[in-house]
Amino acid sequence: MPELPEVETMRRGLLPCVGGRIAAVRKPRSRYRPIVMEPAWPTLRQRLLGRTIAAIERLGKRVLVKFDNEESLVIQPKMAGLVSIGMPPKPQHVRLVLDLEGAQATPLVYWDQRGLGTVKLWTARQLQDFLGSGQLGPDALSVGMAEFRQRFSSSHREVKPTLMDQQRIAGIGNLYASEILHRCFIHPRLRADRVSPTRWRRIYEVTREVLEEAIRYEGSTLSDGSYRNALHNPGNYQNAHRVYDREGLPCLQCKRGIVERIVQSQRSTFYCPRCQKMPKMG
Repeated sequence: MPELPEVETMRRGLLPCVGGRIAAVRKPRSRYRPIVMEPAWPTLRQRLLGRTIAAIERLGKRVLVKFDNEESLVIQPKMAGLVSIGMPPKPQHVRLVLDLEGAQATPLVYWDQRGLGTVKLWTARQLQDFLGSGQLGPDALSVGMAEFRQRFSSSHREVKPTLMDQQRIAGIGNLYASEILHRCFIHPRLRADRVSPTRWRRIYEVTREVLEEAIRYEGSTLSDGSYRNALHNPGNYQNAHRVYDREGLPCLQCKRGIVERIVQSQRSTFYCPRCQKMPKMG
């Protein structure tokens, strides 16, 4: 589930680790599904030991732990992972621990309840090859209006799955796509190439508005409780959701519609059929 707001919250929470030297690298035993690690564990451990954390950055929905040798530990939390400081309340899902010396906080921990996330140590060249131009779109909070519209408006796919396409724009996932389209009064099944220029401008503005607001609330912690910030506290933006996971409840926007759930690209979409009507096409 972690999308741009949750991963940006993780990144900010991990900043006290900057300047720390890796004194130990641990992979606790787990009876759960193993996560993907690259390179293989012995090599990964050897290459991390002794490195100093130079920066903590975010690339779309990934956390980048950057080291003094210009390599980066690229952590993709996917559905139920998180990067935090200190051991979490449920240690059985801890997948990687970096013990630090000389940092304001330690250890840096990757926790993953479902085992769907990935941890990859890449050189600067590998980072460019795998996530550079053409592989991952510009960040949803840094892209300009003209490029935002250009990257989306030519698609013949439905607008909601199009917003989630990370090769077009990075950072928007299932939850925030539903929230964005609801605020824009746009039906999630409308084809992207049939959205008017005026409405694309509105989507662009609301995208920034929703993502920045969610960051201020430190992200959304859903009913499974898997997402927490770097200090293991829940986010608060779930209390501001207008449609997501509110099937059967009154629409908070028009006050008259009832939120419905549909499936698009194998993901749940929540919308209000009253204020997000499908336009008639001539």
